[in-house]
Amino acid sequence: MKKVPVEQAVGLPLCHDITAMYDGFKGAAFRRGHIIAPEDVEKLLNLGKKQVFIWEENAGEIHEEEAALRLAAMAPVANAHYVGPSEGKVLLIADGPGMFRVDRGLLSRINTIGDITIATVPDHYPVTPGMRLASMRIVPLVTKLKQIEAAEALCREKKLLDLRPYRQLKAGVIITGSEVYTGRIQDKFQPVVRRKLAQYPCDILGVTLCDDDPAMIVAAAERYLQQGAELLIFTGGMSVDPDDITPTAIRALGASIITHGVPAQPGNMTLVGYRGEVAILGIPGAAISLPTTMFDVLLPQVFTGDKLTKEDFVSLGDGGLCLQCPVCHFPACPFGRY
Repeated sequence: MKKVPVEQAVGLPLCHDITAMYDGFKGAAFRRGHIIAPEDVEKLLNLGKKQVFIWEENAGEIHEEEAALRLAAMAPVANAHYVGPSEGKVLLIADGPGMFRVDRGLLSRINTIGDITIATVPDHYPVTPGMRLASMRIVPLVTKLKQIEAAEALCREKKLLDLRPYRQLKAGVIITGSEVYTGRIQDKFQPVVRRKLAQYPCDILGVTLCDDDPAMIVAAAERYLQQGAELLIFTGGMSVDPDDITPTAIRALGASIITHGVPAQPGNMTLVGYRGEVAILGIPGAAISLPTTMFDVLLPQVFTGDKLTKEDFVSLGDGGLCLQCPVCHFPACPFGRY
């Protein structure tokens, strides 16, 4: 593009919107592409525009709106759509629920190219329909076309953004503890678990109370597996005390334990494992008394079917401490980012 004095721009197309503000109005007085007429000159001068920018063909440049559309096209996302461009940017909007994923390494590479700026919600973010997920634009009005082409080349190698929908799962819930099993105290886990699972497409096969007996716990789990359970949730007896036998029972079930204990609070003693493709969660007692724990952090990934790894849990340390705000804003907070 080139800068032209207003008086010499008659008959030429504007390369950009020109904004006006007066008497409570703020908006475009002249739109990009407008052919400047003789009567426009005085109006532009009154807006403080002594020069305007005019598009030059074959200059190896790309306008911000075309650039934004190219950026959107290089990162398609199922279950979401782009809107815009508006004010030079496009926005990615969720069409349905799921867990948002972003390749953070690839995002950093693209954002270092030059004029490109892509901002997203965090990786592993639980999404509701209508949520804004990403914004893409270039900073100047135009940029060199080769910058957009470089970003496009990177996205041909790897997927930048994804919105992974939740799967319908069958879940069995096993609540352990002799004090609950014998009726000495009222179980408080069941309503918590039901409330959390109600946020996802889940069929609860049942809730079983078990004594502190590994054989009884294993038998209850096997019954749910025979019914087609894809998720087993164990509560109670998850600490490292010698008489907390729930982790022992989970191992006896033949589960591969990914972790027992995570660098995050509340939910330090969370257990995660798999028996084949069946996800297994051991939920400590903090879930009863606190609004948000590791239980809330893990459920979105469990329902997308992405297997959790030891590396996922190691990365929880940075941001793994809940601030326990008077009003919980999870997941719009640093807790559980990994």
